[in-house]
Amino acid sequence: MEIIEKAPAKINLGLDVKGKREDGYHELDMIMASVDLSDRITVKEMPDETGIRLQSNSSFVPLNKKNHAYKAAVLIKQTFHIQKGVEIFIDKKIPIAAGLAGGSSDAAATLRALNKLWQLNLSQEALAKLGEQIGSDVPYCVYGQTARVTGRGEYVKPIANAKKPWVILVKPDFGVSTPEIFRHVNSETISHPDISSLEVAVMNGDIDNVLTYMGNSLEDVTIDKHPLILKIKNRLLSSGADGVLMSGSGPTVFALCYHEKKARRLCNSIKGFCDEVYLVRML
Repeated sequence: MEIIEKAPAKINLGLDVKGKREDGYHELDMIMASVDLSDRITVKEMPDETGIRLQSNSSFVPLNKKNHAYKAAVLIKQTFHIQKGVEIFIDKKIPIAAGLAGGSSDAAATLRALNKLWQLNLSQEALAKLGEQIGSDVPYCVYGQTARVTGRGEYVKPIANAKKPWVILVKPDFGVSTPEIFRHVNSETISHPDISSLEVAVMNGDIDNVLTYMGNSLEDVTIDKHPLILKIKNRLLSSGADGVLMSGSGPTVFALCYHEKKARRLCNSIKGFCDEVYLVRML
């Protein structure tokens, strides 16, 4: 038997870094949304083995213990004393080190898939709790919908998203290290978007206020190191995007468009500026 799970990318409509916690992590307040750019995780049991075999169609995916999907399998096997082996194949579509939580979403999809494969009957809440041990974005990715996410990422409150715009994702040809960006965060000087007002706007489908309150505390920090991100933002805005923001710690920039024709026109116009451009919908 094999189980296939989609692992959608995420974007941050809002990301506020409130300050450093005693445990070394940062206190976050975010509105996160999933989009239909997805990896696909396939798991199948290896009955005559006890280990974990990890494979992928991408040469950029680490096929070892550093991989979040591998960590998810180890966690499930150890927690529930599973002696059977498992093969995991990652069909990679989400860019790596892009601020789109590709690795975290792979881990979440692996948790969901193994829950089904081994009939563990764990709730979403239980899977999200396990996901905390793998990475800060994994609990959100277990749910994979629009949500307000707080703490270091462990508190996930799904919210209704009244409007689902088209999203243009633009990934520059470099990656960004999230820990490196957070090392340069000064909560006294960074911007602090109004996440509560953004949440209300998202739930009400209030497009004007969604665009007004969108913001990312990490954007200026990453742009300071990679000025091309600002050039991409300006190019998207001048081409008619309704709203533009960097996702997560970057470097991917996303543009929101609430009309399909404009979205397709904008996507075509930016393709000559960057090689990795994706036109997707918010889920």
